[in-house]
Parts: sequence; C-alpha cells; structure tokens
Amino acid sequence: MKTFLDWSAYDTYGIGDAYSGIPATGGNYAKAVAVCMHSRDCQNVGKGVMCPSYRITGDRAHSTEARVAAFKAALNGEYGEKSFDDPRLAESMDLCVSCKACKKECPSSVDMTLIKTEYLAQRHAILGVPRRTRLFGGLPRWAFRYRRLLRAGIFLRNRSEALAKLAERWLGIAAARPLPALAPKPFADVEAKAEGERGEVILFVDTFCHHFDPEIAEAAVTVLSSAGYKVRIAKPAPEDSEPDRPLCCGRTYLTTGLVEEARVEGKRVLAAFLPEIAKGTPIVGLEPSCLLSLRDELYSLGLGAEVGALGKQLYLLEEFLVREHQRGLRLNLKPLDLPKALVHGHCHQKAFGVMKATRKALSWIPGFKFDIIESSCCGMAGSFGLEAEHYQASLDMAEISLMPAVRESAQDTPIIANGFSCRHQIAHGSGRSSVHIAVLLRDALVVN
Repeated sequence: MKTFLDWSAYDTYGIGDAYSGIPATGGNYAKAVAVCMHSRDCQNVGKGVMCPSYRITGDRAHSTEARVAAFKAALNGEYGEKSFDDPRLAESMDLCVSCKACKKECPSSVDMTLIKTEYLAQRHAILGVPRRTRLFGGLPRWAFRYRRLLRAGIFLRNRSEALAKLAERWLGIAAARPLPALAPKPFADVEAKAEGERGEVILFVDTFCHHFDPEIAEAAVTVLSSAGYKVRIAKPAPEDSEPDRPLCCGRTYLTTGLVEEARVEGKRVLAAFLPEIAKGTPIVGLEPSCLLSLRDELYSLGLGAEVGALGKQLYLLEEFLVREHQRGLRLNLKPLDLPKALVHGHCHQKAFGVMKATRKALSWIPGFKFDIIESSCCGMAGSFGLEAEHYQASLDMAEISLMPAVRESAQDTPIIANGFSCRHQIAHGSGRSSVHIAVLLRDALVVN
C-alpha cells in the first residue's frame, strides 16, 4: 500500500520520535491504526472532548475504537481489494470531526484525525475528488484569487433561500446554515516598527484571520507591539512561485484529504521560515487549528528534519505571552467594564493543553472573571457543520453543553472563543457574538 502521508513516526523506533527520514510505508500506517488497546475511553460522556460522535449517538459504532476496528479490517483485506471505497468504512468515518481529542485523551494516543486524512486521500484516489471537497479544501486559494466574487456569492447565497437550496442540491452545503461572510477588506500588512526592547516576533496570519476576521490579526499586532516586540508579518520566501499569496498552514487541505495540496502549502511555510529556525525567532499564530497543525501535522508531509525544529518556535498568542510573562513581560492592562465571561476552548486548544495559557492570560486583566465551559466539540468542526448530511449532527454536538451554557447566560455575558468555526457555530446557534482573546487583550490595554 502506497501512502500519501509520511507515517515514519510509527517506525520501529517508536511513536513520537523525531523525524527519522525513513520513507512512508503502508506498514507504518497500519501501526498508527494498531496502537489502539481498546481501553474504551472514547465511549465516555463525562468530562473531556472525546468522542463527540459517540456522545451524540451513544452508539459504539461511532467511537474511535470502532473506527480502529474498521480500519484493521480494511488493512487486513476483509473489505476487498479496494477497501478504502467500502461503504462500511465510510459509515464508520462519517461522523468523525477530526477533533484531535483521541490523541490527547486516549491512553494509546490514537491519532484518528491523521488516520482520517490518509483514508480520505486513499478514497479520493479511487473515486476522484468531489466538487464540495475541492471547494472547502481550496478555500485559501479561492479567497485569494477570487475574493470579490466569493464575497458577493456568499452575500447573495445567505440572503436567498432559493440560492441556498440550489447550493444544497448541487454541492451538499446545508441550506439552513449561513456561510461565514468575508470581511470587506482583507488583513493589511503593517509597517515594521522600530526594534522593540524585547526583540522580534513573527505573526502568522492564517487564512481565516486574513480574509474573514482581520480585526483579530490587527489586535494581535497591537498587543505584541505594546508588549515591546517588533512585529513582522509572515510572508512567503522570495523564491515562492506565488509570492503575493499569504502563507497557509494547509489545514483545509488536510481535513479534506487533499494531501498533495497540503504538501505544497507545507513546503511554502517551511521555505519561508527556514531562515528563522537558525535565529530562533518566535512565530505566533492566532487560529488554533492552523497554528497547531503546523506544530503537529506538518511532520506527516515528509518535509524533512527542519519540521521538528520549526515546531519548537510556534506558539499561539496566549502561549507566547505566558512564556514571556515568565521572563518578565508585564502587559499594562486596565479593568474592563464587563460581567463574568464564558470561555469556550477550541478542540485543538484542549488537545494540545493550551487552555492553561488561555486561563493565565485572561487572569492578567484586573478584576476580569470568567468560567470555562466544560464542552466537547462545538460541532462546526471546519466544514463538517456546513455539510447538509452532517448539519443536524453538528447542532447535536453543540447542544451537549456549549449552546445550553450560552443560552443560560445573560445577554450581556461576554463569550470568548478563539476558534473561527466555534465563533460561527455560537453565532448561528444563539445569535450571540464571541471574541478572540487577542481582541479582549487589546481592549484592556492602557493606551499611553
């Protein structure tokens, strides 16, 4: 079996070793599947995230353990020669939202998110790539090349029931779900300021912040500059074939199984940051799924040993600020005239242990009180909640705990959610807006 991803992390040297340079083999993919020891922690409805699909169905068939069993059967040839096209495998994977919770909460650290990416790539090789997959996966390119057309199309589709139903029939996009609207203008690069007393930091502006929520990136620039850093916006390498197109983590391609396209983005990112690896320049990101994909899944694209070094320089905004706080950083913050807030963590924030940094950074705002919502996946999960066949499952996941907590709070209760998908789900399900921590910290800055 020829694999699309590099599974050499699962070689004879053990899971999680540094990149060894060994070419990808099907055997290593089988080892990634075989790590499951059937602890059944994925069949849990208590605290934690894993497994969102089991939580809404109560059906073991939609648990990580059952998915592993299905893959073992496929790899053992029980589903025939083209096992990745077997309906039984498709049914097992249908409600997986790539939340990464199993990698964190499962004692065996089953990485079903990465296993699913390989599965989708294998399936595309047999059946071809559906139109909706190309649309969702290729968002970073569509938003750059056809931004005005895409923005106008989304505007009209969201206001026309007929167009929404047409899109559902033609592309399978849920008519009942509004699509996220692009901002009037994309993020505008900022002039590099004079050397800050605390040195330089690179801000990685992801596709969602660049095209949909530029205010978040602008707020991050303000916060980092106020903290004493010279902020430089990440840009492609001079030799990049698309020097004007912003860097992309490749997340949308990975979640849709478009591995070769994700590899292109990974190479662009690595080429852009290679000079910074030797310098050790901190690279700060804002969207959890994007930044943490670079830190965790870039290795699976087989780009070389530099990937490991780069991962050590990548931080979400609050992670970087907390690290620097331990080195003497003190943000000059004022109290905010706000009631007690609610904080919803993105699945990947939880899976990679970032919520501690989120709590710490919020605690710096004088008098600011907040509660962390004990929630599983919000249910939007990238494009999952936009897909017609998954629309109801998406809502059901939100209803586990997130939406009840939001609805039970007062209308003026601030809601903090760093994930782009999470904010969209909250807005659609409750009519309430939520903010990124970068915006909250900017609002709390004391302006000299």
